[in-house]
Amino acid sequence: MNTNSQKIRLGLFVIIGTLFFVLGIYLIGQKQNMFKKTFMISAEFQNVNGLQKGNNVRYSGINIGTVKAIEMLNDSIVKVEMNIEENIVKHIRKNAVATIGSDGLVGNMIINILPRDGIAGVIENGDMIKSFSKVEPDDLLSNLSVTIKNTEILTEDLLRITNSINNGKGSLATILNDTVMSSNLNQTIKNIKQVSENASNTLIELNGLVKSIKTDDASILGLLLNDTISGNKLKITLGNLESSSVKMENSVEKLNTIIENVNSSDGAFNYIIKDTSLVNSLKSTLRNVNEGSDKFNQNMEALKHNFLTRGYFRKLEKEERKAKDN
Repeated sequence: MNTNSQKIRLGLFVIIGTLFFVLGIYLIGQKQNMFKKTFMISAEFQNVNGLQKGNNVRYSGINIGTVKAIEMLNDSIVKVEMNIEENIVKHIRKNAVATIGSDGLVGNMIINILPRDGIAGVIENGDMIKSFSKVEPDDLLSNLSVTIKNTEILTEDLLRITNSINNGKGSLATILNDTVMSSNLNQTIKNIKQVSENASNTLIELNGLVKSIKTDDASILGLLLNDTISGNKLKITLGNLESSSVKMENSVEKLNTIIENVNSSDGAFNYIIKDTSLVNSLKSTLRNVNEGSDKFNQNMEALKHNFLTRGYFRKLEKEERKAKDN
C-alpha cells in the first residue's frame, strides 16, 4: 500500500509538473508570438528610452507583436526590429509612424505604431517605417531652466528700462512725460494718416483713369494704347522723324563745312564778302545801272511822243491788242 500510494503521488506530481511546464511554455510562446505567423518591420530612433527585447508593440492601442531585436547603428541611431502578427499587417500603411512610450505611468516601455492620414500602400515584410521621438522630461526640465534664466534676465532689463523712464532718462521718457511733444506726436500721426488716405484716393483715381483709358477709344491716348494700327503708324512716324533728324544733322554738318571752307579759302566768294572796296564798287555800279535804266525809259517815252516814231509805236500797240483779243 505504501509503495502503491507513493507511486500514485509520484505519477500525479509528474503529470501536474508536466502540465505546468507545457502551460508555461505555451504562455511564453504566446507572448513571444512563437505559435503565430509573424511579419518583420523595423524603425530607427535616436533614443529607445529603456526599451528592451520582448517588449510589446501596439497599433492603435492593440497588442500586435513584440520587439525582436535592438541594434545600435551609430552614436545617434538605434534600429529596432519588430515581429508583427501577419493578420494585422493588412491594416498598417507605409506612412505609419512608430513612437516609444510607457505602459501606464510606471510600466514597461512599448512601441506604439500610429496610423496617419493620406493614401499609402500596405507595408511589406522588411519595410522600415518612420519614427517620432517624444520630448523627454529631462529635456523639458533643462529647457525650462534655460527659459527661467532668460525670464529673469528679461525681467531685470524691463525693470531697468522702467526705472529709466520713471526718472525721465532717454527719448522715450521725454515723449511720455512731455505733454507738448506727445500732442505734436499725435498730430504727426494724424497727418501721416491723412497723407495715407489721400495717397489711397489718388491711387484709386489713377486706377480708374487707367481703366477708362483702356476702355475709351474716343480719346487720343486711349486710341494710341488700344489701336494697334495707330500704334504702328505712330512708330513709323517716329522712325521718319528720326530719319529726317539724321538727314538735317548731315545737312547742317555739310553747311558748316562749306562755311568753314568759305572762311578759310581765298576764292571769289570769300573775296567778295570780305573786300569792302569791291562791295562799294558793286553798289556804285548798281546805282549807275539803275540811273541808266531810268534815263533809257525816259528816252523811250520821248520817242513814243515824237511825230517821227509815234506811228510805229501805235502800230505795235494795235498788234498787241489783237493778240490779246485772240
